[in-house]
Amino acid sequence: MKTSCLLVGFDGLRPDLVGPELTPNLCRLKAEGLTFANHVSVYPSETRVVFASLVTGATADRHGIIGNRYVDRSIQPPRYVDTADAALLEQIDLTSGGRLMTATSLGEALKTAGRSLAVLASNSRGATRCLNHKARSLGQICLSGHFDDMATPKDVVADILKSVGPLPPAVEPGTPDLEAQTLLTTAFLDHVWPRHRPDVTLLWYSEPDLSSHFSGIGAPETRRAVAHTDAEFGRILDWWLVEGRGSGVQLFAASDHGHITAHKRVSVADAMRSAGFKTSSAPGSDIDAVIVPGHVGAIYLTSPTEGNLAKAAAALMDTEWCGPIFTRGRNDVDGVVPGTLAQGLVMAEHGRSPDLYFCFRSDDRVDHYGLTGGTYFDNDRRSGLGLHGGLHPKELASLAVAAGSHFKGGAKSDLPSGVPDIAPTMLHLLGTPSPTTITGRVLTEALETTHDSQIAQTKVEQFQAESAGFVQTLERTRYGGATYLRGAWRGADSSASQD
Repeated sequence: MKTSCLLVGFDGLRPDLVGPELTPNLCRLKAEGLTFANHVSVYPSETRVVFASLVTGATADRHGIIGNRYVDRSIQPPRYVDTADAALLEQIDLTSGGRLMTATSLGEALKTAGRSLAVLASNSRGATRCLNHKARSLGQICLSGHFDDMATPKDVVADILKSVGPLPPAVEPGTPDLEAQTLLTTAFLDHVWPRHRPDVTLLWYSEPDLSSHFSGIGAPETRRAVAHTDAEFGRILDWWLVEGRGSGVQLFAASDHGHITAHKRVSVADAMRSAGFKTSSAPGSDIDAVIVPGHVGAIYLTSPTEGNLAKAAAALMDTEWCGPIFTRGRNDVDGVVPGTLAQGLVMAEHGRSPDLYFCFRSDDRVDHYGLTGGTYFDNDRRSGLGLHGGLHPKELASLAVAAGSHFKGGAKSDLPSGVPDIAPTMLHLLGTPSPTTITGRVLTEALETTHDSQIAQTKVEQFQAESAGFVQTLERTRYGGATYLRGAWRGADSSASQD
């Protein structure tokens, strides 16, 4: 029997929102398969970074998508790159000789092995492109839930749309994105699977991430979005139980990151200006520091001298709202600026990386929906809304469940696992070689052929840095040759609650 893999993604779904009342179908899958109870995202825990990690099986230091937005200093003058812009991503890939991602993607690996990939996603153009940035040149199926210009191959997608109808427009912020999720589910069940039977399908729902950002993690609108996507997944699960499982389909359900709740707005630009820097959100002739917008702090200095780096870091450390700070490594642990940690510790040191990464200070406060995790923020939205990108454990916590003939049923694994492990596991199930750029591992503990005696020990690591009273702590785990982030915070105790 031929093996194939179907991954259904729920963007931004916190695992602690999964339960019998809100997500009965995900609970049904858990009963059928194996739940990865300690599954985590990568840093930065932003969607397009995580998508790149999902499809390359690698962390940002390997694949190079080091933020939803970044400054490209490989060209002069430097340019601001917003990875939401799919056309720009394709242009960068073309002009760089195919090096938009500096690690081999799932689409490339499958094409080399003579196998097929289909992507169906209702996210932004850029996020959809990050799931298979070479879909057009590789001739692989890509269907957006909203954008006709993302469709490829044109004839295949035109045939799909004849049966499922026109794509719905993108929704207004604050309105749950429901129609697109239904369309993608129908497209897979009625057309993509019966006519094309891809070796791997990535079917990614943009909810509840969209609603979490604009309504709040536990808001009624977000709960409605969660329930709707779960119901659409229920259609997939019903098909799988009747037909897909018997056809060798290995079914994965996953999310890319969690969310925490914004509680107090601050200004990074004000802190940097008070230290004497001329700031902007994009490079310019009279700009000293580019502050990349987003919940992940990223600062690019025009002149990243030792003195300027120290001055910028001190300005951040002097605030109440700055959390962990990472700079280029002076060694494997310490950043080049005293009191900072090395970017390599969070697997984020790449030629495109900013001079200073930082997280907004987070805590374990409970929001008005009863959900743990809060943070300072710097954007034009109101407090009480969902954010992600940093290193709070609730931002990193991700859903992962796998079921099928290769997986143990009705089981749970407490071993650490992460987003980069999914691609090598899929390739292993298909008998397809994994690229050498992969940093994730095959999730062998979930496979029917693995016995408990083969499971090794997990190593917990903790790192600290301190300067002038500013203390930061990072925790990681290591297992099976892979490294996983448990969280990072400002302070010396291994708990965000001390904030």
